[in-house]
Amino acid sequence: MENYQTFWNNQYQVNTLGWDLGTISPPIKSYIDTLQDKNIRILIPGCGNSYEAAYLLEQGFTNVTIIDIAPTLVKNLKNKFKNNPNLNIILGDFFEHQGEYDLIIEQTFFCALPPAMRQDYASKMHQLLSKHGKLAGLLFNRTFDSGPPFGGSQEEYENLFKNTFHFLKMEVCQNSVAPRAGFELWIEFQKK
Repeated sequence: MENYQTFWNNQYQVNTLGWDLGTISPPIKSYIDTLQDKNIRILIPGCGNSYEAAYLLEQGFTNVTIIDIAPTLVKNLKNKFKNNPNLNIILGDFFEHQGEYDLIIEQTFFCALPPAMRQDYASKMHQLLSKHGKLAGLLFNRTFDSGPPFGGSQEEYENLFKNTFHFLKMEVCQNSVAPRAGFELWIEFQKK
């Protein structure tokens, strides 16, 4: 995992952040706007610059955890969100993380992982979610020549998650940012 950590840390050190939208993704913003309980336990793995966490905090959510493996990024986030009691910022490996969450938000974390890690991702998501907890967010519905990002398809995701999750939604996203229009699936999976 150390090489992986070095790779991602270097991306933040030299600011090569082509995937970074500079703001919260519209589909995730729309989803957050539907959430009523501001006290649910929320995790954002591979959190990047954490526009989603910033929006959650602006909307009054009180129990948000973000985790990333890149020390440079985490240091920046700790400065950005100085002493916010509603946000827990963790430098660490998602696959070693322990906790229990009602909602995990997926935003460009899955696609950053090599495909060989996808089964581990599905298992870890299931482990971290509370009873009836949800995994919600965006997955690419396209392939790439190389990665990261690594693409995928609806059929692959169905096979990966069908044994441990109920599919509440998995559909082509209607409000993606222009460069990703038609290439994202909105997912809402509930832990079985």
